[in-house]
Amino acid sequence: MGLKEEFLELLERDKEFRYAVAGKLGLEEILRRLDRHEEHLTKLREDLVVGFRRHDEEIARLRADMMEGFNLLRRHLEALGARWGILAEEAFREGLKGLLEKGLGLSVSRWVTFDDEGFVFGYPCMVDVDIAVRDGKTVLVEVKSHVNAADVYTFQRKAELYKRKTGVKPERLVMVTPYADDKALEAASKFKIEIYTKV
Repeated sequence: MGLKEEFLELLERDKEFRYAVAGKLGLEEILRRLDRHEEHLTKLREDLVVGFRRHDEEIARLRADMMEGFNLLRRHLEALGARWGILAEEAFREGLKGLLEKGLGLSVSRWVTFDDEGFVFGYPCMVDVDIAVRDGKTVLVEVKSHVNAADVYTFQRKAELYKRKTGVKPERLVMVTPYADDKALEAASKFKIEIYTKV
């Protein structure tokens, strides 16, 4: 009798042997299945890591694109704001000029000169300021959409340059603006510059 036949006969005769073999076969199958699941889990884990990495890269790229978009929008808004400020100042200046000329009988003109020594801005450039004259008295007028302390200082330098170039000392220095901050008002009082915000 061969080994195979002995084994089969033993399985039929010996109940305990039969259960032991069945248990062993079942355990091996379970272990094989666990190995397959472990391999599957390992692959799943690797796929998740790759997926998360790709997700993080996408989020970083999206964040960078959003920041670039926000920066571009901010630059456009600042450009529009600056443009609007210039347009508003020009419109305001023209309205004020008409009011001073018609309402108060003042002659208003624009004084423009080249500041070759850079006295006003620290480098050579064109400098301009509005001048109102009545009965021989000169008033320098600066119209701005917003006035801060630096604007006050610059206006003071323009007045000094005007006196140097023309030999005429202005009777009054007047700034007209819808808004002047506290430091601007403080600087204006030191330089004896009048700031009008309710026009």
